[in-house]
Amino acid sequence: MSVDLTGTYLTLEDGRPAVRFSRTYDQPLDRVWQFVTDPDELAQWFPSRAEFELRAGATVTFSGDPNMPEFTGRIIAVDAPRHLSFEWGDDELRFDLEEIEEKRTRFTLTNVLSAANTASRNGAGWEVCLAALDATARGERVAGPHTGAAVPWKTFYEGYLAAGVPSGAAVPGLD
Repeated sequence: MSVDLTGTYLTLEDGRPAVRFSRTYDQPLDRVWQFVTDPDELAQWFPSRAEFELRAGATVTFSGDPNMPEFTGRIIAVDAPRHLSFEWGDDELRFDLEEIEEKRTRFTLTNVLSAANTASRNGAGWEVCLAALDATARGERVAGPHTGAAVPWKTFYEGYLAAGVPSGAAVPGLD
């Protein structure tokens, strides 16, 4: 089974590896901001439950991901309703929103990687999560990216491997 990969592997100006995803939603900027910052909205598509106070320096508590133990991170920057970045394990996640028309918003997720060999694994994971966000933005009820209804992660992972995206990091459930 072939899949369309929406992530791009890149090297940032500071030399760090990253995977980036961009979507356009037929939703106003403030609504997409809720998808990114409201814990109940995040739970529909993000890999972990995330609880935090929306301010730079605040602690983020991540729980509920069957592939990771509970852990904490820190909010790096907030520029509501356009930018949020926080630590996610050894990585950094950046969410950038841009209103492109009335009731249309460009959503960009950049996963700044601690190691290039995590790109295929993380890219595949974000494909699954963002499919859930896409459904949420269309008004569909989803039960999160870890349900049986989610798009199979392994299919995306194999697509990233075939595309030559760096790999080799441990994969929970496969290693």
